[in-house]
Amino acid sequence: MEAVANRHDAPATRFRIDLKWLILGLCVALVAYLALIPLGFLLWQSFFTPHTAAKPAEFTLHNYTAAYSSMETARLFLNSVLFAAGTASFSLVVGTTLAWMNERTNTPFKRLFFGLALVPLIIPGILFTISWIMLASPKIGIFNLLLQSWFGTDAVFFNVYTLPGMIWVDGLHYSPMAFLLMTAAFRSMDPALEESAAMSGANLWQVVRRITLALSWPAIFATLLILFVRAIESFEVPALLGMPGGVFVFTSAIYEAIHRYPSQVGLASAYGVTLLAITSVGIWFQSRLSSSGQRYSTVTGKGFRPRRIDLGPWRYLTAAIFIVYFLLIVAAPLLVLLWSSVQKFYSVPSMAALSNLTLDPYRFILSHPTFLRAVWNSLLLCFGSATIIMLVTAAICWIVVKTKIPGRWLLDNLASLPIVFPGLVLGLSIMVFYLNVDAGVYGTLWILLIAYITRFMPYGIRYNTASMLQIHKELEESSAMSGASWASTFFRVVLPLLKPGLVAGWIYIAIVSLRELSSSILLYSPGTEVVSIMIWELWENGQYVELSALGVMLIVLLFVLVQIAQFASSRFGVRDA
Repeated sequence: MEAVANRHDAPATRFRIDLKWLILGLCVALVAYLALIPLGFLLWQSFFTPHTAAKPAEFTLHNYTAAYSSMETARLFLNSVLFAAGTASFSLVVGTTLAWMNERTNTPFKRLFFGLALVPLIIPGILFTISWIMLASPKIGIFNLLLQSWFGTDAVFFNVYTLPGMIWVDGLHYSPMAFLLMTAAFRSMDPALEESAAMSGANLWQVVRRITLALSWPAIFATLLILFVRAIESFEVPALLGMPGGVFVFTSAIYEAIHRYPSQVGLASAYGVTLLAITSVGIWFQSRLSSSGQRYSTVTGKGFRPRRIDLGPWRYLTAAIFIVYFLLIVAAPLLVLLWSSVQKFYSVPSMAALSNLTLDPYRFILSHPTFLRAVWNSLLLCFGSATIIMLVTAAICWIVVKTKIPGRWLLDNLASLPIVFPGLVLGLSIMVFYLNVDAGVYGTLWILLIAYITRFMPYGIRYNTASMLQIHKELEESSAMSGASWASTFFRVVLPLLKPGLVAGWIYIAIVSLRELSSSILLYSPGTEVVSIMIWELWENGQYVELSALGVMLIVLLFVLVQIAQFASSRFGVRDA
C-alpha cells in the first residue's frame, strides 16, 4: 500500500517541481529578453542606412564614420562631458555642504529643512526646467526683469540657455539626490576620529578637510559617479535649454537625428552606442569603488552617538543657507508655475497682472481631449510596470539569494544591465527593435509598458534583494516540511515577508514612471500619450499657462503618492515585536 501511495505522490511532486521551474524560467526568459534585445538591436541598427519607401536599409559603416570622424562629434563629446561633470560637481558641492550642516552641526530647524529638501524629488525634470526658464530666461525671466528694473539697465544677468545655465538648472535638480546620499554617509560615520582631531588642536576647517571629507571619500566619489551618469543621460535640460541655445550634447543630438527627414536612426544608434559606453564606464567605476570601500570603514561593534559641532552664532548663517536653498529649489519653481497657471497669458508677476487672474488654464486642461486619456495611460503604466517589476524581480532575487545555482550572479547582472541605458537610448533601441520585428506592439501602449519595465527593473532588483537577504531559509524549510508546494511557499511566505521592500519599491517605481519622459518621447503615438508627453506638446505649442496648470496638478498627484508611500512604510514596515 505504501508503494502505491508513493506512486500516486510522484506525479504531484513532478508537477510541483515543473511549476516551480516554469515560473522561474519564464521570469529569467523575460529578464533576458528585456535586457539583451534592446542592446543587440541598437548595435545592429548602427550598421545600417535609413530605410525609406524608395530604398531598403543597407549595411554600412557610414554611421560610425559620420559619428567619429567629424568635429561635430568631438564637440558633442566635449559638451556632454563638460555638462555632466559640471552638473555632478555642482550637485555634489551643494548636497555635501547641506548634508554636513544637517548631520554634523547644531543648525536650527534641521528636521524641517530635511523634509523640505526632499520635495524637489517629486517635481518632474521637465517642469523644473520650464520653471527656471520662467525665472531666468534672458527675455521673460522674472529674475532678469526685476534686476533690470532695479538697476535701470537692459543687461542680461542670468541666461539659462548657456552651458553654465544648463549646469545650474540640472545641478539644482539633482542636488537633493546628493544630499540624501551624503546624509547617509555622515549619519553612519563614527565621530571618534573627529573628536580626537579637535582635542589635538585642529580647527573646524582642518577637521572637516582632513578627517570628515577624507573618511567620506568613497561616498563622495560614488555620489559623484551616480550624478555624472544621471546628468549625461539627462534629456529635459539639453532639449529645453541646450537646443534653443545651440549647446548640443549626445541626448539632444540623438533626438534631433531621429526627427530629421529621412530619419537618421543609424546615426542616432551610433551616438547611442557612444553614450552607452560612457555610462557603462561610470557604472563600472562605481561598482569597483563599492567593492573596495572597506578600507574606509569606521562603524564597528562599538556603539557611538554622532557628534554635533557647535557653530555658535554661525549656526544662523547655515540656517540662512538652508532657507536660500529652499527658495531656489522649491518655493521659486512652484510659485512661478502656480502664478503662470492662473494667468490668461504668461506675464511677470505685478500689480497689473493681478487683473488677469483666471482659472481658464485649468478648465482648458480638464476639457482637453487628450487629458483624460493621458492620465489614464499614465496610471495604467505606473501601476502595471510597478506591479510586474516587483513580482518578476522577487522571483529573480529568490534565485540569486536563496539558491546555489551556478551562474546565478550572471542573472543578477543581467537584470541590472538596463541601469547603464540612458532613457533616450533605451527608447531608441526599443523603437528600432519593434520597427524591425512586427510584434504588434509598436504604436500601442504595450511598447511604453515594455520600456518602463526595462528601464526601472534594476530598481526592483535592488529593493527586493535588500529585503530577501533578511529572510532566513528556515521559514521556507518549515513551509516545505509542512507539505506546501514551492508556489504556496513563495506566494504565502516569501512575498508577505518581502512586503516592506515590495511596497517601497512599488511606490518608488510608480512615482518615477509618472515622471518619465526620455524613453516615452520616442515611443508614443497619437492615443498613447502620457502626462509628461502632454506637458512636452503644450510646451512645443507655446501654451505656457496651460502646461503650468497641468504641471501643478501633476505635482499635487505625485505629492499624494509620496504621502501614501509614507503611510505604507509605517503600515507595512518591519516593526519590533
